[in-house]
Amino acid sequence: MSAKRVLCGLLLFAAGSASAAMPAGHVVPMTEKSAKTFYVQGEIAGVGTVDFLVDTGSSYNTINEHSLAMLQEQGRASFVRNLIGILANGQRKRVAVYRLDIIRLGNNCELHNVEAAVFPGRTRHILGLSGLRKAGNFTFSFEPPQLTLSSCLPVAKPPPGERLAAVQE
Repeated sequence: MSAKRVLCGLLLFAAGSASAAMPAGHVVPMTEKSAKTFYVQGEIAGVGTVDFLVDTGSSYNTINEHSLAMLQEQGRASFVRNLIGILANGQRKRVAVYRLDIIRLGNNCELHNVEAAVFPGRTRHILGLSGLRKAGNFTFSFEPPQLTLSSCLPVAKPPPGERLAAVQE
């Protein structure tokens, strides 16, 4: 075999290996806020645009009671179970878990049937492991701040006359 053919084969092998090592998937930009927390912009079908705190230490996505009330009015959330959650401060709290029809992360990632724990009042929304698992393997990058998700569904356009998000007042 000629040296030229071997070199060409090595270059092709190296190029193929490099592309295999590159993360593939949907890139969702994050915003770094105070206290070194990271947020992604998204939507909850029936609620509208929300900022999700990205929390890989949270077993579940969370929504608040206000959002749940909006979803229940539209039939977009179904009760799954109650559980005893342990909050960041160590306190135990009984919370309800609901299955949400659709959430979007960024502009190009749609997740269906995501379980979310419901917290009181108007607490922030959290993107936890129940949502991240639906998105498949993920990479959390700091420079630039972004999530790369491997198994998102492409964002579907709603049928004519139907909107994904509720009208925000």
